Amino acid sequence: MTMPKGLGRVLPEIVGRDVFDALVIRTDFSDDESWTAVVGELRRPWGPGGEFPARVQVVDARAWSGATADEVLAAVDEDEYLGVVFVADRHAMRPPTRGLPALTTVREDEDDLDPVYYQDLVESPEPREFRAAPAAVHSVRVNVTLGTMDFAEFAAAASAESDRVLRPVRPV
Repeated sequence: MTMPKGLGRVLPEIVGRDVFDALVIRTDFSDDESWTAVVGELRRPWGPGGEFPARVQVVDARAWSGATADEVLAAVDEDEYLGVVFVADRHAMRPPTRGLPALTTVREDEDDLDPVYYQDLVESPEPREFRAAPAAVHSVRVNVTLGTMDFAEFAAAASAESDRVLRPVRPV
């Protein structure tokens, strides 16, 4: 079990994740039918012609019920190869979009930055999260993992949508 830093909740350790698996943690247990639909969407092949297999590790344990973004991030903090984690919260269970929060696990330590040289970074920090439709999860995971696109680019694309939910993006 992993004890998030500074938090009282004990969350189960996540084991067996391959570096290229999208990690989706269920935190809302109010609607099993919607959850089944979300998982079905996550397990569909993806890419321009559906040529890529869906690689996803789903964490479906009631111990995660109601976990906040901070608790999820603290629990996955030790995974140095995880650049983004997705959460299936109450909002993600709502059709038709089912936007899952995508949380970046990468944090810049702004305290060590010289404000003269890094003024733009200090004044406008990188976004910490955005919402992604299940069909967009794999593109985000692959591109962030490979470094072909960064988290902020996906967050900007999501913020440009009328409902602020990222739709599938063509893999690079």
